[in-house]
Amino acid sequence: MFKKVLILAPHTDDGEFGCGGAIAKLIEGGADLYYVAFSVCEKSVPEGLPKNILEVELKEAVNELGIEEKNLIIYRFPVRELPKYRQNILEELVKIKTSLSPDLVFMPSSKDIHQDHKTIYEEGLRAFKTTSILGYEFPWNNLTFSTTGFIYLSQSHIRKKVSALKKYKSQTHRHYAKEEFITSMAISRGVQIGVEYAEAFEVIRWVIK
Repeated sequence: MFKKVLILAPHTDDGEFGCGGAIAKLIEGGADLYYVAFSVCEKSVPEGLPKNILEVELKEAVNELGIEEKNLIIYRFPVRELPKYRQNILEELVKIKTSLSPDLVFMPSSKDIHQDHKTIYEEGLRAFKTTSILGYEFPWNNLTFSTTGFIYLSQSHIRKKVSALKKYKSQTHRHYAKEEFITSMAISRGVQIGVEYAEAFEVIRWVIK
């Protein structure tokens, strides 16, 4: 159904958390996946680790999911400061839309309260308003979340998601990075539609061609 898919990740690992299972499934189905990270979060790196550790881990993670390195676009906007650069971000997004013309875009949901996520949602919607858009969920950032879209997943897709997230060794201290949490979320969303595993999304824009 989708031949070219774009993932918009405010920070390294956001795409894997938000739609890692969907990425694995779409690649398995033959789709061409592109991943854009807007910040490598150097200011958030735990003390004692190299400042570029998240960039290194990002490359390992997307490779684990099957995204080709040539399809990975990395920007270096300062973490937690994306609202200051929204015009620059919009201009880059418009360039990406012109060059790629994706069939489907994944981005943070409209209810995500993180300032960086909110910026990518708002500018992403402006740039891709003529494209189908799904908003991925972050339970720790969403006060509410509209589960209006679901993607069926198999156990192999969840394993791929977990395996990719394990590449972020610098982030293992985060509770939401634990395998049990990731799997339980997929089970919970699967229960909603009567399957074993799923990821849920907010349908932001749906364009049938």
